[in-house]
Amino acid sequence: MSHFCSDLKPKQWDDLPNGAALQQAVAEHLENWWPRVFGYHLLKLGPLSAALSSMASPVAHHFSLSSSQDASIMGDFCHLPLQNGVIDAVVMSLLLEFEPDPYRILRETDRVLIAGGYLFIVGFNPLSPLFLGKLWPKYQDCLPWNGRFFMPSRVRDWLGLLGYQVVADERLVYHPLIGEFTQGRFFQQSLASWLPSAGSLYVIVARKLESPLTPIRDKRKMRQTNWSTAPTAGCAEHLSDNLSKPLSEHTE
Repeated sequence: MSHFCSDLKPKQWDDLPNGAALQQAVAEHLENWWPRVFGYHLLKLGPLSAALSSMASPVAHHFSLSSSQDASIMGDFCHLPLQNGVIDAVVMSLLLEFEPDPYRILRETDRVLIAGGYLFIVGFNPLSPLFLGKLWPKYQDCLPWNGRFFMPSRVRDWLGLLGYQVVADERLVYHPLIGEFTQGRFFQQSLASWLPSAGSLYVIVARKLESPLTPIRDKRKMRQTNWSTAPTAGCAEHLSDNLSKPLSEHTE
């Protein structure tokens, strides 16, 4: 069983190593997406999401939800105090890694999101230089390495089960977060060029489908219906009597 400490969670970006640089990278990347999101309500789950500016989106009402007193609404991620299908977009930034039941959070988010709504998930990518901290005992109990790092492919599978279409799966920040962010610029640029999938952060953008996709049965395997004529009462007897008469009787 992988090590997981649910008590130590980031409450602000500065709780993470190079947190200010991470926040800037995520905020700048999402700036390109906000103009595409329309509607009435944009929900930011978690304190890190709340700190991200989303004013570039034309959505009318932007609000946050977490256990923090600074949130617009205090609540539980697994029991959102919201009605079904009322949210147009949800952003969760570095949240699933530090919660005991991430798939339940996704199901609850799906409940409140409208059909066609956007879901933005920012997470730590285990297939990146960031994983070095997982191997170093000095950092294993520290943020963010105390959390669980999920493969982006696994998150996409969860979304597929819930009936979402992944429209983007992108990578940011090619740095292990150990040491200063400005160190190893050449290494970061080389990694971004040669292994673009090895970014320490992933950003998955998904849209909730109008209806879940269902497989179509193979027509060759469908049973063919055997059609038969059902005789009408009284007509069958009359028809047999007419057919038994001589042809001359029919022509008279």
